[in-house]
Amino acid sequence: MKLYMTTGTHDFLQKIMDQHAGEKMLLMQGEDALLLHETSGESVFESPRSYEIVDQSGELESKGYVVFNNIPVSDEGRPLFEYRFKNRAGLIEEVPGFTAIRVLRPLDNDTYVIMTLWEDERSFLGWQESKQYEKAHAKRGTEEGIDNQKDIFPRASYVSKYYVSGQS
Repeated sequence: MKLYMTTGTHDFLQKIMDQHAGEKMLLMQGEDALLLHETSGESVFESPRSYEIVDQSGELESKGYVVFNNIPVSDEGRPLFEYRFKNRAGLIEEVPGFTAIRVLRPLDNDTYVIMTLWEDERSFLGWQESKQYEKAHAKRGTEEGIDNQKDIFPRASYVSKYYVSGQS
C-alpha cells in the first residue's frame, strides 16, 4: 500500500478530490493545504511525495486532526528505524480519540513520516500527556534510545499539524 501527498491551494486540491471521487483521499488545512491519496495503485497526482506504508492501524477518516512527525533517517539507519516501528507496542491505539496511524517510508527522499489521525486536537494533546505516551517514549534521551544514535538521524525532525477539511 502506498500513500501520496501533494500541496496546492485548497480549491485546486478540492477539484482533484472531486475528479477522483472513488479514491481514498484526505484534504487537510494547516499552514498550507495538503491532499493525501492512499492506494495500492498509482498516484493520480502529477508530482507527489511518495511513500510506502510500513505499518498502519485504523482507517483514515475524513474528519479530525492530523499530526505528521517528519523524521530524516540515514540509509544506514533505515533498518533499525523501521524495526522499532514494526515492533512497537501499539500503545497509541489505546488512547481515547485515536483514529489511525501510518508509518511512511519515503520513496523519493530521506524523511520518514509518522502520521497520526485524531478525533480532535484535544485527543492528540491527551496522548502526549498519557501513560501510554510516557511508556512508548520511555527510552528517549537515554543510551538505549534510538534518538541517541546520531548516525541514524542526519537532521532534526519536525512536526506539522493539519485539520481534515475534505470528504473522501
